[in-house]
Amino acid sequence: MVSGGLAVLLLVVAVALIIVLTGKLKVNAFIVLIGVAFFYGLAIGMPGLDVLKLIKNGFGGTLTSIGIVIVAGTIMGTILEKTGAALSMTQAILKLVGKKRAPLAMNIAGYVVSIPVFCDSGYVILNPLNKALAKESGTSMTVMAVALATGLYATHTMVPPTPGPLAAAAALNADLGKVIFYGLIISIPAALSGLLWATKVAKKYNVEPDVKESYSDIVKKYGKLPNTFLSFLPIVLPLLLIFANSIANYPTHPFGTGAFKSLVTLLGDPVCALIIGMFSAMLLVKRETLKDAFGDWMSVGIKDAAIILVITAAGGSFGGVLAKSPLADFIKSNMAALPLGMFLPFIISAAMKTAQGSSTVAIVTTAGILAPMLSTLGLDPALTAIAIGAGAMVVSHANDSYFWVVSQFSGMPVNTAYKCYTSATAVEGVVAFICVLIFQLFI
Repeated sequence: MVSGGLAVLLLVVAVALIIVLTGKLKVNAFIVLIGVAFFYGLAIGMPGLDVLKLIKNGFGGTLTSIGIVIVAGTIMGTILEKTGAALSMTQAILKLVGKKRAPLAMNIAGYVVSIPVFCDSGYVILNPLNKALAKESGTSMTVMAVALATGLYATHTMVPPTPGPLAAAAALNADLGKVIFYGLIISIPAALSGLLWATKVAKKYNVEPDVKESYSDIVKKYGKLPNTFLSFLPIVLPLLLIFANSIANYPTHPFGTGAFKSLVTLLGDPVCALIIGMFSAMLLVKRETLKDAFGDWMSVGIKDAAIILVITAAGGSFGGVLAKSPLADFIKSNMAALPLGMFLPFIISAAMKTAQGSSTVAIVTTAGILAPMLSTLGLDPALTAIAIGAGAMVVSHANDSYFWVVSQFSGMPVNTAYKCYTSATAVEGVVAFICVLIFQLFI
């Protein structure tokens, strides 16, 4: 195979190809990642059959670790949408903080909803309510849009079971409980920084909400909204089970070493935890729509998951080839001594995100690049996954589908969206990374 230095140069070329093909030419990310994996493997001098084997193993290994989790999480998100549970959670938050603090309510709602639901879908689900609250509270739509969008974005990039951070945790072999714990904490100041930016900067630009339904009309449309406890249960229960699994596996054996520990470990496995969460979401379904839930709704969730699955697994293929390249030895010999630390995952992820648009592709690709050299760099795997997620927020602009969801659904002109929303994602990502650096001091 080629030297380590040439392997690094070829990696730069490979990343440039990903950026140009997915960002500029709009080629499907699955095709690009598989194609680039082949290109890179052959370019560094691997035999063709070895490259093919690594691609298949990387693809299959990724699906083995997170495939069922992604499908179960997507189905759960679909049920939360169809039953009105997302609105029920938002209504509970609104009662807690008050309509006078409508931007805070939507920021918190976004933070919660985006844990199981993709941020694009979460914004579409909550947008009618966001507009109605903007009208009712007399708040500019720019403030409400940025507050909601940044709340959604924080957990979308940093808290599993959202596919991006879930894939990063798997690629880096990080403890999922730790990734969730770190992500939940660090995403709070990140989301609030977006809220602050909305209330201090975005408020300078007035956009009137185009409201077709009042807040009361939206609530009435769903009839009686689901019970608040049952609405939160599908999100909270899997997280608690995964946390318990992480605690059970501490070296001090807090749950002992017998049958109880085995039970906690079984239920806290991400696959079991998300399946339990998925079926707990079925408690939200009314009897008359039970057939639809088990049929059409689950089919929608599976179809939505398919796109995420193939892109994530293709990223695993690229990562599999990278793991067997001369990169790790080169890093160990030449770059490990450089004081980059957590800046490296953040910078790579931010560059990927800004250049090609997709946070998920940025997270998956960056995790694949760093996985073979993580121990050499001496970085904590769980915190590295969060640093990658922080980078994947910087920045959302015209090459990101989420940028267009936020701007078009809120009625913001494009130049206003750049000033209010794109700048907010830059602030949010940097604040998240600063929190990562602070966190690093205490672990």
